[in-house]
Amino acid sequence: MGTNGSTMLEPLRQGLPPIDPSAVSDAASVALPARYEAVGSARQFTRKTLGTWDLEERFDDIALVVSELVTNALRHALPADTPRDQQEPPVRLHLMRWASRLVCAVRDPSDESPVARDTDDDFSAESGRGLFLVDSFSDSWGWHPLAGALRGKVVWALFRLG
Repeated sequence: MGTNGSTMLEPLRQGLPPIDPSAVSDAASVALPARYEAVGSARQFTRKTLGTWDLEERFDDIALVVSELVTNALRHALPADTPRDQQEPPVRLHLMRWASRLVCAVRDPSDESPVARDTDDDFSAESGRGLFLVDSFSDSWGWHPLAGALRGKVVWALFRLG
């Protein structure tokens, strides 16, 4: 877990909020398969990581946001023909901690912006609710297309720490 954050963060650098990635004190990441059980895996990973960082008291808010970001990635970001057993899991969760902030970022292969779409009547209420929760429980959030050879985007949420 205590891996050097700067190399792992290289593909995310473009997508992060304006905090110096080289100043990350802790970073952890997990690849998530294109299955809905991935949301539970993401929550377990978040609980374990926050425990290691002595941030257990922030678990509820952060886990709720992680769940919404991962659910949105799985629901909207995966093409219908994504092989369920492909080698490289298409969604990746990153948790990064600075002295006074924590960022959770979810990377996915879609180029679509994470907004509620009016055209998808059956999905717009759900995705809109998810982003409303992210906005309500985090201090700020945003997204950015990935740079370079990587396709897709990063959606991030920032939490101020004590």
